[in-house]
Amino acid sequence: MMPDRLDQPIDDYLPQNGNRGYRVSRYELELVYKVASNRLAGRADITAVTTGVRDRFALDLSQALAVSKVFVNGAKPAKFTHQRGKLVITPRQRIPAGGVLALTVQYAGPPRPLRGPWGEVGWEELTDGVLVASQPNGAASWFPCDDHPSSKASYRISITTDSPYYAQANGTLVRKQTKASQTTWVYEQPEPMSTYLATIQIGQYRKQRVDAPRGAVPMQAVLPPRLRAAFEHDFARQPRMMEVFAEKFGPYPFEAYTVVVTDDELEIPIEAQGISVFGANHCDGRRGYERLVAHELAHQWFGNSLTIARWRDIWLHEGFACYAEWIWSEAAGGPSADQLARTAHRNLTRLPQDLLLADPGPDHMFDDRVYKRGALTLHALRLTLGDPVFFDLLREWTARYRHASITTEEFTDLAGHYSTRSLRSLWDSWLHARPLPQLPALPAFGATSDTG
Repeated sequence: MMPDRLDQPIDDYLPQNGNRGYRVSRYELELVYKVASNRLAGRADITAVTTGVRDRFALDLSQALAVSKVFVNGAKPAKFTHQRGKLVITPRQRIPAGGVLALTVQYAGPPRPLRGPWGEVGWEELTDGVLVASQPNGAASWFPCDDHPSSKASYRISITTDSPYYAQANGTLVRKQTKASQTTWVYEQPEPMSTYLATIQIGQYRKQRVDAPRGAVPMQAVLPPRLRAAFEHDFARQPRMMEVFAEKFGPYPFEAYTVVVTDDELEIPIEAQGISVFGANHCDGRRGYERLVAHELAHQWFGNSLTIARWRDIWLHEGFACYAEWIWSEAAGGPSADQLARTAHRNLTRLPQDLLLADPGPDHMFDDRVYKRGALTLHALRLTLGDPVFFDLLREWTARYRHASITTEEFTDLAGHYSTRSLRSLWDSWLHARPLPQLPALPAFGATSDTG
């Protein structure tokens, strides 16, 4: 068998991202950031295991960040090149297959978001602070990495910044230390995490605990003080939302949940592992964006714990999160999932019928039709299986692949074990054909009445 080429694409949707020859198990990032000058200095210690013998290894890293030194397995500085977003490292000695690849990269520069077909992603300056939203390929805007969703690792993120600012990253805050005018925040994220879900949020924020029943998942909010009253109203039902989703999808997959609200307005909220980020405009005091609160929370199961192994399967993230909006509406006494599904179906019939849900193409990865048709696919499956079986399937799906990588085939194979008849025609029409199928009729006994 021919060995993998260094430049052979990992994913046709993002052929420039991801790298071969190793598997990362851990990132340890030590970052110092100056807000006023937008200056980031970093050291990344990356622990990996090689998957083959090769002369060179590559990491994804923005050209806005200049690399000063690279070390491999603690030896003297290694040779490297940094061009077109790839940091290519040549170890002094060959590393055997299955050997430890311990990389240290020192770098600095003014971080900037990366521009692509989906706009600007990654590290972005706010009016007074920082937002990091990396989906799908913005992680390289702030640290060297193997930037593909199938590459999951544990993280330790240390961020030192000016003391008036609050710094939030993924995981549990294990240390906070203030010296002179700077504060260091150290977070530990033990569960495997994809690079695009790693984040740092910096702003003039205050932390507050979200009231929840005893024994519930700990929840907190990090937000500007001026938005506290609106937040407490708009997000008041989040603990109940967590209960509903834990019942329907299985236990919440992380230790805690944090909502960050920026002082700036954001076009859309964004998910990170254990964190959701909303804009000031999403706190309107009227619960006008509660469906998005549900959507982002659901991503902790579908997207963050269960993460697609390739971008073509994005419906396994967005379709499930969209369907969670409908489940929450049903549980909260609003329109039922079936009512919302049939409204969405009518709306989709007016749009072009040229989307293949199981392979929408990179230009349509984040098309709203992927979200809605993905949710409709799940509703069609729910109507086919009935409520008890459908939610048993979802709970096994999240348990079996907890903190792992997933594919459409794995979901359809698992679903087949929950049906007494073949589901092939359902998958063929909803996933693998472009015309929008009809939704099954609602059974007379009310298959979607079990809201818990």
